[in-house]
Amino acid sequence: MTPGPLSGIRILEVGHILAGPFATMLLADLGADVTKVEPPGGDLSRQVSDAYFASLNRNKRSVCLDLTTEAGQARLGELVADAHALLVNLKPSVIRRLGLTYDSLRRRNERIVCVAVTGYGLDAGDDPAFDYVIQAATGVAALTGDPDGPPMLPGYSSVDNSAALTAALGLLAQIVSGRGGQVEVALRDVMLAQLNYRASAYLNEGTEPRRLPNGAHSYYVPAQLFPTAQGHLALFVTHDGFWKSFAAEAGIDGFPTMAERAARRDEVLGAVTRALGADTARGWEARLRPLGVPAAAVRTLPEALDAAPEMIVRAGDHRLVAGPIRVAGYEPSYRPAPGLGEHGHS
Repeated sequence: MTPGPLSGIRILEVGHILAGPFATMLLADLGADVTKVEPPGGDLSRQVSDAYFASLNRNKRSVCLDLTTEAGQARLGELVADAHALLVNLKPSVIRRLGLTYDSLRRRNERIVCVAVTGYGLDAGDDPAFDYVIQAATGVAALTGDPDGPPMLPGYSSVDNSAALTAALGLLAQIVSGRGGQVEVALRDVMLAQLNYRASAYLNEGTEPRRLPNGAHSYYVPAQLFPTAQGHLALFVTHDGFWKSFAAEAGIDGFPTMAERAARRDEVLGAVTRALGADTARGWEARLRPLGVPAAAVRTLPEALDAAPEMIVRAGDHRLVAGPIRVAGYEPSYRPAPGLGEHGHS
């Protein structure tokens, strides 16, 4: 079997809960050798539940080091000397105090890549930067929900997960450069970057972002959730070809161009809502999918997992969602999350 694309890459991780651990787990799934450096009390996610910890830490090793001691720092130095990268998600003051920056570690390894995942940047202080706080601070919460209701949060950790993906990309980019150095990923910056076209519309055209009912897209029409005879349907019509196919199946006349549908949004939405009431969400999905029209019934997570059994893997005692990156010829093995200090103490 082909080794993983990151086979031979050695990565250290210091941090807690989600953003850092998820980033390094994705890299471990691709074959990287990841060592989780945990304090004597362990990663805080161990206190949540075994299943929670497993979902972020499979395929890793764990060493338990007290980095506030000389012995812990000495052992860290040994690990750094043999590593390609160190990824940290802690408060900036803690990162500096524990010597987890490139400036502090370059004497141990000139080519080490140090990635700091923080709320606002290594030089921006220690203001609290948890997922929900960043969603509120960056406009994400204000953009979510119905116009007449309160701001809303999605049902998962969108900031931490997005930062994890970004951090993994930044880490690999600097490794590919062949140079050591400091890489920073700030949660705030990640979410502002993800508001790309919304931010551009405001910065360049003065368009204030606004919420629309049922999660509607700001330009594409119809592109939102719709009630049906049973359940809700996500319909995402992004060009006139999709509309032509959908309208023919739904028995709707008119509105042939995107510009007209955008200008006559309320009329279009009324016509679509009436038409979709004639069948169930699953029924419409089955009818529209062969036509190539982007549509899906709203499913619960258990329903979605049942529909994608190939995405469920076993890692030790836990069933988990598989890594999302598929590399031809490489089949990841999923080892259980490590016990605290299972691979060494200091």
